[in-house]
Amino acid sequence: MRVLILGGTGDARRLAEVLTAGSAGGSDAGDSSGSAGASAGSAGSAVGRPGLAVVSSLAGRVRSPVLPPGEVRVGGFGGVAGLRAYLRAERIAAVVDATHPFAATMSASAAAATTELGIPLLVLRRPGWTPGDGDRWHWVPTLAAAAEALPGLGRRVFLTTGRGGLAAFAGLGEHWFLVRSVDPPEPPMPPRLRTLLARGPFTLDAERELLREHRIDVLVTKDSGGAMTEAKLRAAGELGIPVVIQSRPPVPAGVPVETTVAGAARWLAAVRGS
Repeated sequence: MRVLILGGTGDARRLAEVLTAGSAGGSDAGDSSGSAGASAGSAGSAVGRPGLAVVSSLAGRVRSPVLPPGEVRVGGFGGVAGLRAYLRAERIAAVVDATHPFAATMSASAAAATTELGIPLLVLRRPGWTPGDGDRWHWVPTLAAAAEALPGLGRRVFLTTGRGGLAAFAGLGEHWFLVRSVDPPEPPMPPRLRTLLARGPFTLDAERELLREHRIDVLVTKDSGGAMTEAKLRAAGELGIPVVIQSRPPVPAGVPVETTVAGAARWLAAVRGS
């Protein structure tokens, strides 16, 4: 049974670890509960045995990605038609879409291609964030809407929407931006910008110090969810900093969703058993 994991996320990598080794390989910070890592390990032992081949597909947007175990392919498929051809040629029996919650185009292509071929598809997506008492969160549908909201909220912006989203803020010449990414950003981007090249996760203490050091008065991010990236939100809440959050797009209609690696492993075990 050949399984394709559409990934690049931490959850995608941990699922590949479970399926290839039968254990979670350590703590599972991307899961929604502290016990998820142990559950993933036991679920993985049910499917991590001879006869299962795992292929992880990465988009190739990061220059030096952390590679998962098993077979890895890098690059796009060429839309629905290209993905459909790949699934046929590689005799893929099941697909897990563990891409970033905002990779809507890839998710839509996966849903269309697997539906046409009758291949089981699961979306592995960590739960979104919910505000706590006192948090000043402003939800927006797009990054363009986030840019429109900034003038009334602050001038020194910590922008954590990914280097591909900087174009939406390129026209804000009165604002100062702090951008953090794994690779250097490329134009178009805001004229007043400082870049920090770093790879998470980041601790609450570090995020709190970062916001203070750069005198940040507004945070802009996407609802990617997960504990590994939540520290910046908690730090902003402690310091009374407003947060602008882009809402995540919906999952394609009719596609089942699991929120933990353990749940995805159990789903694959059920597919394999059937």
